[in-house]
Amino acid sequence: MWIEVVAAALVGVSLLWLVFEPLFAAARPQAVSALDLEALEEMEDTRSGLALTALKEIEFDKETGKLSDEDYGFLKQKYTVEALSALRAEADDAPADIETLVAARVAAIRTGSDGGAACSDCGTRAEPGARFCPACGKVLGGPSACPTCGTDLPVGSRFCGACGRRFAA
Repeated sequence: MWIEVVAAALVGVSLLWLVFEPLFAAARPQAVSALDLEALEEMEDTRSGLALTALKEIEFDKETGKLSDEDYGFLKQKYTVEALSALRAEADDAPADIETLVAARVAAIRTGSDGGAACSDCGTRAEPGARFCPACGKVLGGPSACPTCGTDLPVGSRFCGACGRRFAA
């Protein structure tokens, strides 16, 4: 009878340990081999991503016995060369200096060639195609003079004060 009690106590303690062990254990770092599926899908859309994915697939096919040694050697060399050339091409296309990009953007904004309209009230520049100022909410690009009589119009006017012509709100 004592043996049954001791065995039941050991089973109970083991069960409690299994249940509460994750609460007391320190957070374990994630495995290095864990994949970010979204990043993998984005990577597969590039030329280098396709070549690297092909390399992984031929490695898997070799391990599972689907490829002979000759085919594996040929395909590995082919896709390794493709992956390296694609990675080098992408490295050449990458912007070399962030300061150059910032300077170009500042110059475009100063010259007004970025396409966005400036608010007449607060001077904030809006995105191209925006109808309202992102800072104060005023209508952008409305008429500044009445096309009928030529009278200057205040911003946001719906009617001309001189001739009464109506404008779109």
